[in-house]
Formats: sequence, structure tokens, C-alpha cells
Amino acid sequence: MIKRLSSSYGEREAANIARLVMADKKLFGINNKTIELAKVKLITDRLASGEPVQYIIGEAHFYGLDFLVNENVLIPRPETEELVNWLIKDQKHYSETGFGISILDIGTGTGCIPLTLKKYLSEATIYGIDFSSDVIQLAQKNAEKLDLKVDFFVMDILDKSHWSKALIYDVIVSNPPYIPESEKVLMHKNVSEFEPHSALFVPESEPLIFYETITRFSLDHLKPGGQLFFEINEFKESEVVAILRSHGYQEIEVEKDMQGKERMVKGVRN
Repeated sequence: MIKRLSSSYGEREAANIARLVMADKKLFGINNKTIELAKVKLITDRLASGEPVQYIIGEAHFYGLDFLVNENVLIPRPETEELVNWLIKDQKHYSETGFGISILDIGTGTGCIPLTLKKYLSEATIYGIDFSSDVIQLAQKNAEKLDLKVDFFVMDILDKSHWSKALIYDVIVSNPPYIPESEKVLMHKNVSEFEPHSALFVPESEPLIFYETITRFSLDHLKPGGQLFFEINEFKESEVVAILRSHGYQEIEVEKDMQGKERMVKGVRN
């Protein structure tokens, strides 16, 4: 397995992937050597095609928790862990448990953002929305698996007729799609060919559609003094900040990720 994968991933990464797969008891719980060898070949073929290892084992690690994943959802990213960490630290200035605050995550996917927030802000009331019922079903499974109470519901943020389903919140957070379609050709095939395009890409003509829409939505669904957190495209920081400013947001902050890239923005509703 390692030898075959090394050409695509490099020897070190291939070894890490092989170790992760072979240690998964869900995949290898049979003592029949013939069956297990056939499984190894099948899994190696899938990995060699570019399919992410997280989809093969059905789980991804995020902020100390393990989340179920499938082809309907984006695999949680380390950059999003940094966004969650920022939000948690920010809220703990007011309360260690998040007592009394309500948080909405828009485009929830696996539910990794709201469920992690619930883990560390246990007294907060937290919601997650996504346009897909299949995605929401998976997020609910993760809530059950982790024994965390988050309310998930189907809602397409781009459809304004759905906005009446939402409440008024203290915090809104989103890691929306932000990659222009023209950049598909620059991406590794394990992303462009396997992860859901609806969670990644935006039209070339409207690269900031989700930031504009969510900011408008937040004017009616965020309390005065409430906070709006975004994960952003590193090349669109000034444009996202301009959107927030144009809608009256104040105390705007931009945070860099561990690579020094500007990947997170926060604004306060006036």
C-alpha cells in the first residue's frame, strides 16, 4: 500500500495514511486473511484514485473530536479549527460555559463547528443549518454520536423566503463556499473530484455571494452588539471587510491562520 501511494502522497504521508487505514477496526475486523487482503487491495485502489482517506474510513478528526463524514460533506479542515478556537476564546471572556448565548452556524456540513462549540461552551444554545437534508441527517448523527445537543434544520441561506425560519442570535458563524470555479484546475483531485462542489465553489461572477448574503441576513437575525465570524478566502480579506463595513459592522478584526494567511474575520453589529 505504502509503495503504491508514495508516488501521489510522498512516502511519509503514504505511511501515515496506511497506518490510519490498517488500524481502523471497522474496516479490518475479520481474521480471514484472503478477505482482508482483498480489502487492502480495494482500499488501496480507492486511495490511489485520489479518494480521501477520511471518506474511506468514514471519520475525520476535528478539535479533539471524531466526526462521521461521507461524500455529502466537506472534510473538516485545520483552518476551521482555528476559527472555532477564536470563537471559543472570545466567548469565554464573558462566560466559561457560554451561559445565556445563542449561536447559529450557517452551512454546517458535518456539524463540526456547532458541535465543537457545544462541547466547550456547554451552556450555549446552538443551531446549525444547511440546504441539504442529507447533510443535516449526518450532522444529527454526529450530535448523537458525541452526545451533544445542537438543533439542526434544513435552510437554504441563499433563499430569502427561508429566512423567517431563523431566530435572533448572539453569534453567527460560517465557513461558506468561497473558491472561484476557475480554481478547480489548481486543486488536488482528492478535493476537486471527491468533495462536494456545493461546499467549495462559488460562481466566477459572484465570488462573495455567501458573505454578502449572510451579512444581510445577520442584520435581521443578530442582536445589536452580536458578533459575526467568517472563515475567508485568503485573497478576499479586504473585500469581506468592505462588505461588513458597508453594512455598518464595527470592531472588525482579521485573524491569520498558522501559516500566516488572513483566513478569519469578525465584526460586531451596531
